[in-house]
Amino acid sequence: MKNFLIVAIVLGAATVVKAQQEISYEVSFPNVVHHEAEVSMMIPNVPANTPLKVRFSRSSPGRYATHEFGKNIYNFKAFDASGKPIAVKQPAGDVYEIPQGKSKIKITYTIFGNWIDGTYAGFDEAHAHLNIPAVFAFPVGLDARPRTVKLSFNNQKDWKVATQLKPLGNGIYYAKNLQYFMDSPIEIAASKTASWEVKNSTGKTQTIHLIAHSDDDEMTVFNYANMLKKVVAEQQAIWGELPTFDYGHYYFLHCVHPSYAGDGMEHRNSTVIVQRTPKIAGNESNLLGTFSHEFFHSWNVERLRPKTLEPFNFAQANISDELWLAEGFTQYYGNLVLKRAGFRTLENSCRTFNGLVNAVTNSPGAKNFSPIQASRYAVFADAGVAVDETNQQNIFTSYYTYGAAVALALDLRLRSDYSLTLDDYMRALWKTHGKTEIPYTIPDLQKTLAALTKNPSFAADFFKKYVYATQKEDYAALLLKAGLVLRKEAAGKAYSGIRLRDRDGKAVSSATLMGTPAYNAGIDSEDVILKADGMAIASAKDFDTVMAKHQPGETIELVISRKGVEKTTKLTFIENPQLELIPIENTGATLTADMKAFRDKWLESAIK
Repeated sequence: MKNFLIVAIVLGAATVVKAQQEISYEVSFPNVVHHEAEVSMMIPNVPANTPLKVRFSRSSPGRYATHEFGKNIYNFKAFDASGKPIAVKQPAGDVYEIPQGKSKIKITYTIFGNWIDGTYAGFDEAHAHLNIPAVFAFPVGLDARPRTVKLSFNNQKDWKVATQLKPLGNGIYYAKNLQYFMDSPIEIAASKTASWEVKNSTGKTQTIHLIAHSDDDEMTVFNYANMLKKVVAEQQAIWGELPTFDYGHYYFLHCVHPSYAGDGMEHRNSTVIVQRTPKIAGNESNLLGTFSHEFFHSWNVERLRPKTLEPFNFAQANISDELWLAEGFTQYYGNLVLKRAGFRTLENSCRTFNGLVNAVTNSPGAKNFSPIQASRYAVFADAGVAVDETNQQNIFTSYYTYGAAVALALDLRLRSDYSLTLDDYMRALWKTHGKTEIPYTIPDLQKTLAALTKNPSFAADFFKKYVYATQKEDYAALLLKAGLVLRKEAAGKAYSGIRLRDRDGKAVSSATLMGTPAYNAGIDSEDVILKADGMAIASAKDFDTVMAKHQPGETIELVISRKGVEKTTKLTFIENPQLELIPIENTGATLTADMKAFRDKWLESAIK
């Protein structure tokens, strides 16, 4: 009995200490019709002898550029333990400073939110959509303290809360620290739910929830959840097991409305998926791609995580060398899984793979910059906001696309040369860095490939050529092993590289790509094409008519207007570089037994 009392006293004391450290928030929505929420934050045991800094985030988990969330905050106030107002300084747009000597501080402010995606926040009469970094201030230096948030919405009787945060009852939810809190979105709406249980290889059962805020009936949501079950099962087969979700639950937070911004944003035990359609019904197959991509992140990014993203910096963007794998390999599998699950045809897959190959073969970004360099540019490219024009079309190929093309090449190489697959590689990475949650570096990725293939030279060569540098695999030869023919789409046809749009009876050029005839001829963004080969040009169709009369290698004269000044230049056509990928049987050639076996093992279900 004495020992029991000692344990009880110790546990009780620990609970009291924890509560004394806990930073608590409360959110309410008294003016939701005008997209406002009211937030209060209580900070106990404020460190003495130094002013307290409270700031708003400039970045958000799942995003790689900065976003100035502080711009939507106003009415910021601070109070001491007795409720007396405290003078507040604002040394930066998103930073507030409170004088020292206050043991307990209460902060209140108003936030405006009217952008429904995975990054920002939105409040209206239909729902409250909270991405945590966009909503909640935090005291600097107290990241390890636990958080609670109480959600009050008495005027919205049919709203329900959906979040990966731990429910404590009475509308209160818990996070163990700032990093976990910031990675835990909240959706409050009159949503519909479909849930199912999935058994892991260990025998442990976990529950996956589809929380749908959409104009659909319960049966539509239930049927859509049945489609998602197949996607989840195929992904589980790739990795060999599900991650261990905190508290045994995973949530798809799904918002559907034509007025929303659209997005998909992964989190540790949930994902926000915002889609711009009237409803789920009638659009089921088209919506699946985002679900497949984001759920794959449950392994790849959320647990199999680059060291460059650890810990996440909320004051600026984390720059990462590894997004070609973190996002790009996820992009590759997001589409591949839909084929394996029976939601995509072979022709669908060919179009997807063809897009990847064209992007890395014909874009100047991939020709001149490596996957690592593409990853590093994410701090500017990932929904980063700028008003000035950039040269992105010539210096950047998306790490999603670039990485997916690297994944395609590696998958086919492993299947061709080693009787292995990219699935084997992902499971090896999961074992060494994902399940263990030991963040990886690029040398770690190369080391794992070397161990898997038992060929360090192959791994070193692959990374040297295709990750650190800009070389590209022989996609045509690799794809042919699966009976897929990669060839010029318009062989022998002239190509200019000029991209025109019709505007008020004029043919206006878009920005031109480095290496194209248009770029070499000095054609630039907003140039108006007046004449081509002596013919007056009033539309893009007119220019196509001229080009159709010529062959690669022939030169024509162009008359353009640039800012009202006429100029003359010469343009030499090249052969159209665009590629197409088609099944060999559609070309009139024979799909051999070996080709079919290779293709089936690659593209058909991985479920044993």
